[in-house]
Amino acid sequence: MTKNSVIIVGSANIDLVAQVDRYPQPGETVFGKKFGIYPGGKGANQAVACAKLGADTIFIGKMGDDIFRDRLVNNMESNGVHMEEIFIDSETPTGVALIYVDADGQNEIVVVSGSNMRLTESDIRSKEKLFERAKIVLCQLEIPLSAVEAAAILAKKNGAMFILNPAPACKLPASLLNGIDFLIPNEIELSFLTGQSVTDRASVISSSRKLINTGVCNVITTRGENGAILVNSDSWQEFPATPVKAVDTTAAGDAFNGAFAAALASGKPVNEAIPFANKVAAWSVTKQGAQTSMPTLADISNYLNQ
Repeated sequence: MTKNSVIIVGSANIDLVAQVDRYPQPGETVFGKKFGIYPGGKGANQAVACAKLGADTIFIGKMGDDIFRDRLVNNMESNGVHMEEIFIDSETPTGVALIYVDADGQNEIVVVSGSNMRLTESDIRSKEKLFERAKIVLCQLEIPLSAVEAAAILAKKNGAMFILNPAPACKLPASLLNGIDFLIPNEIELSFLTGQSVTDRASVISSSRKLINTGVCNVITTRGENGAILVNSDSWQEFPATPVKAVDTTAAGDAFNGAFAAALASGKPVNEAIPFANKVAAWSVTKQGAQTSMPTLADISNYLNQ
């Protein structure tokens, strides 16, 4: 592992995905059109996105001692993720996500976290040697906040850049906010974190500046078809999305985060890393599933040349 490595600390789930024309109302049964079992979880998705784009990617998470773990590990390893550092919990099953995707490609998700929520602060501290050689550390919030905070502390201690994708959103302590190099929420998460309504460019910028004032270095808000907005203490910049016909938006945010981490690890400056991540996210929503929708560099190159 080199100093250009990306450590991703996070969740791994098996996604059970049903395609429907529309979501059922309470008490209603609707017929689904198609069912699939896919490897998922925000941490695992981001790790696969990062590794498939060529970054040296290490995943730290906790899985159950079951067939879902086997399926997740085999898939992630086949996509280039280093899986030697995972923890196994013999008492709690691997996480599961129940996902409904409607005719417009939008989704509703129920997550049963399982072993993901058993990842501890001491687990993370036991991997400190890994952090000594990492350039980027990326976390999400499908694991205990104490584990995220431990990862942030080790990243800062060892000179690595710390990225937090605050999904699903929860209140973050000031001590954690103060150590974040890049906070990457979507508009809903940004609104939750700041208590402000986020509806347009101006409200994204004003809400982001509220977080900058707490000590976050940079806020990148992902806005789907409206692209992304970067805000820091000096300025703001808007990056347009690549227009596509969405088939499944399930892991678009994960594609963006993994691609952004990979781009920074490869030496790209931020103003190149964000457009690259936008392109990767756009490609991902044209495919079904989470990890199965993550592109390679060749996929992105071919896509841009079409």
